[in-house]
Amino acid sequence: MDGDVVRNPVRAGAAARGPDVGAADLLAAQARLRRYLSVTPLHHAERFGCWLKLENLQRTGSYKVRGALNALLAARERGDHRPVIAASAGNHAQGLAWAAYRLGVNAITVMPRCAPQTKIAGVAHWGATVRLHGETYDEAKAFAIELAQQHDYRLLSAFDDPDVIAGQGTVGLELAAFAPDVVLVPIGGGGLASGVALALKSQGVRIIGAQVEGVDSMARALRGDRRLIEPAATLADGVRVKDPGRLTERLLADLLDDVVIVREAELRETLVRLALEEHIIAEGAGALALAAGRRIAAKRKCAVVSGGNLDAGVLAQLLSDVRPRAPRRPRRRNRDTSLSRAGASIEVDIYQLANLPPPRAALASAQPFPSPHRTATEDVTP
Repeated sequence: MDGDVVRNPVRAGAAARGPDVGAADLLAAQARLRRYLSVTPLHHAERFGCWLKLENLQRTGSYKVRGALNALLAARERGDHRPVIAASAGNHAQGLAWAAYRLGVNAITVMPRCAPQTKIAGVAHWGATVRLHGETYDEAKAFAIELAQQHDYRLLSAFDDPDVIAGQGTVGLELAAFAPDVVLVPIGGGGLASGVALALKSQGVRIIGAQVEGVDSMARALRGDRRLIEPAATLADGVRVKDPGRLTERLLADLLDDVVIVREAELRETLVRLALEEHIIAEGAGALALAAGRRIAAKRKCAVVSGGNLDAGVLAQLLSDVRPRAPRRPRRRNRDTSLSRAGASIEVDIYQLANLPPPRAALASAQPFPSPHRTATEDVTP
């Protein structure tokens, strides 16, 4: 379907069970991560009419390091020092590798063979063991579960883990001071959307998820359709998940307002426009929330650019193939001339009270504006 917006019905009994992760967990995660990670900036993409939370500038180029690092720190507090294994399409593996390097933990990552080379290289750079298995994330996940059972590793889900969700929720805590009306979040397994919703929903912020057409397992699960359908091929490899999280599904059933389904062509165009117009390099999943935001109206709208780990060859091909439409010209805002004249008059009065000559600019602004029909000959005396 072309750009569907899926309304999220609240599941009966979901609220009664109570959350598996709450606001206190997010605040604890923020306290743990403060020593290691900096706050990522906000950028106003004026041509899109949207603010951007630049998680592509986070350590390892993605928000995923937040959840991985929080999970390792929380496990250390609990006395769990086992090696950690995780399945990932790339960003969770990089975040885990960096966190394990910083904390001196042994980490094994299982990645599908189709994972981008830039992500595989990023994992190996930080010293984690890389195992390539299967053609999809779900095949890599099944192999990681098998290895964890054989060797008593701690299996760290990329999204369906309370510590990971709490870590991703620190993105929302950083946005709280901005007081947005709407926050748009890409959804794969649902960890980022769950954490951001936990952080902001109590403030009345609308949380909108974004998925790609044919890669919409969470949107279907929230409608009660739990069939495991093979996701379509997509530029947004980071959200290409066949089986979304159970914990994240329960949280999003209560907290998510809508899900926008984006066409692949829209995603590609948005990614190219981000690079050309805003000079921001985002991967496919990173541009997904902004692509969805083009259909959402709000005064203070913010989209999470979740990652920027894009292969140079893919970017070059996109820049060659995609010709984005020219953006609409901005609307001209009417200047409130009465307010500007009043402000200039106040400035003149202040200078008079101080017995100082007012600046010429203030005097000129305080004078009535000339008639737009006045001609130069009217000022010439005979």
